[in-house]
Amino acid sequence: MEEKISVVGGKMSEKEQQAYWEHVQKENPNRQIKNLEITIEGDFVNLKYELVPVKFDRIRRITGYLVGNMDRWNNAKCAEERDRVKHSVTEAL
Repeated sequence: MEEKISVVGGKMSEKEQQAYWEHVQKENPNRQIKNLEITIEGDFVNLKYELVPVKFDRIRRITGYLVGNMDRWNNAKCAEERDRVKHSVTEAL
């Protein structure tokens, strides 16, 4: 992924921008940075960044099993899921 860095409020060397990029990467291991905005305010630097969303599988508890999907369930287990009582959450008055 191409690094997207923008600097606001001043100028900064490529080497320093890269150091901030690496700092954000170190603070967010196993994640990709989508973009980084470096704002210079006098002697202070603020970092604003966006991470690439992580794809995840929804896991539900169905009929006593933790599952992401029911692709490998047999007909009996699918029928059990279909026939179960589905509860709803209501707001307390």
